Amino acid sequence: MNRAAGTGDRSPRTDDPGPEGPIVLFDGVCNLCAGAVRFIIPRDRRGRFRFAALQSETGQRILAEAGIEAAEPGEAPGSLVLLADGKAYLRSAAALRIAKGLDRAWPLASALLLIPAPLRDLAYRFVARNRYRWFGKETACDVPRSDEAWRFIDTTGIPARHSP
Repeated sequence: MNRAAGTGDRSPRTDDPGPEGPIVLFDGVCNLCAGAVRFIIPRDRRGRFRFAALQSETGQRILAEAGIEAAEPGEAPGSLVLLADGKAYLRSAAALRIAKGLDRAWPLASALLLIPAPLRDLAYRFVARNRYRWFGKETACDVPRSDEAWRFIDTTGIPARHSP
């Protein structure tokens, strides 16, 4: 068994949830977004969430299949997209629904879904608009550690930077 299944073993999972599980698409060069992925992984011990960079070929294909268009031609839509249960969630709805799927007290944050989306998204868009200035931007996407690689759908199609 492994840590994702709650046993403490950090070996790769053999019970991969497959493509039907929730998929988190993130801005692969944004330090804040990559940090969010690094935050999610240890708090998702069941290993439900899978990840793909918005800029990757797979990320672009998933967006197209979900009918999500980029804001500008060739530009990814924002910083975070969650595809779960046959639906696409953007902005604050994506972040809060991800929190709902995490371990411990994080699902309590989903109570913020009661706040109207336009108000939640106002704050989300403010942070998203300034994320590169505040948190920085890389020229390449982090390559996941080998014990986490199974959680990433695709790491091809964008320049890679190995994390320590």
